[in-house]
Amino acid sequence: MEKMPHWADVLLIPLISLLLAALLSALVILAIGESPAAAFNLMVEGALMRSAGWGYTLYYATNFMFTGLAVSVAFHARIFNIGGEGQAMLGGLGVALACLYVPWPHWSLALIGASVGAALFGALWAYIPAILQAKRGSHIVITTIMFNFIAAAVLNYILVNILRPVGAMDPATAKFPDATHLPTFRDMFSTADTILFRGAPANVTFFVAVAACVVVWVLIWRTRLGYEIRSFGESETAAKYAGISPVKITVIAMLISGALAGLMSVNTTMGESERLILNSTEGAGFIGIAVALMGRSHPFGVFLAAILFGFLYQGGAELALWTSIPRELIVVIQALVILFTGALDNMVRMPLEKLFLALRKEGA
Repeated sequence: MEKMPHWADVLLIPLISLLLAALLSALVILAIGESPAAAFNLMVEGALMRSAGWGYTLYYATNFMFTGLAVSVAFHARIFNIGGEGQAMLGGLGVALACLYVPWPHWSLALIGASVGAALFGALWAYIPAILQAKRGSHIVITTIMFNFIAAAVLNYILVNILRPVGAMDPATAKFPDATHLPTFRDMFSTADTILFRGAPANVTFFVAVAACVVVWVLIWRTRLGYEIRSFGESETAAKYAGISPVKITVIAMLISGALAGLMSVNTTMGESERLILNSTEGAGFIGIAVALMGRSHPFGVFLAAILFGFLYQGGAELALWTSIPRELIVVIQALVILFTGALDNMVRMPLEKLFLALRKEGA
């Protein structure tokens, strides 16, 4: 018998954890001489009350959806893929090659081609740590962290020595052709009388991320492969007894995870920069870990958590612009969310389990 209802595990625990993180963040804001209420109002105003703010919030959320899904798929197989950052970097290389060297007639076809390139390169970068884990027993946390640094070095070399246009100074590719430029939210939702999402980088990739949430839900909960991934994650011994290959599941789960992380680069490289630049991932691969924890590795939870972290990113930019609160405070808030939803999960869970058990006994 479950100690608490499923809805409490999925919704109530993350909500309480978030409130605790917000309370401690408010104390930090008070300590530096600012008003927590004013800071929160400014974050809401800048991130949610204007279409441009929503455009930035959803742009960041798009990145976090992809990386959160990547971590979630690996989590279901009890694999800690901490290499989303490097996989997204190499995914950007796949996007750049697809956009620069294939003469696409329309952005829709270019989007498909770039997505395939991003997924392939991201999956390829995840394949090597997966094989090392499955065949050699190398710890995947260590190898994926190392591969983040290797990916940064490889991308830096390629941009400086191979893809940089002649005469250019910055380590970046040439601008992608106009036919590959994705429609922004401003293009899609503005009218002749009203301009919405002015200056915001949100683009059609947001809907690709939402579709990815649906696909991952179908994969994990409605397919045989998803059942095998979840079974392996619950008990490797039982999975072996049932004829499920640990090597196969480890490799496939990491390939899917790497492909999802790589897809993030479609948003940053093709949708926003319209060229491949260094550091375009901006830590989104690591934020995906917090998003997966907050969302309980469920695609709908990942979607909501990605929106939350998108709000924190955009709201943090507003705080840094209009107050003396440093943007680094948002890193503190993110760390507190990770702390309460991850390391201190039982601090919230155990009292709630006791409460629901007591209520159940009273109702019996």
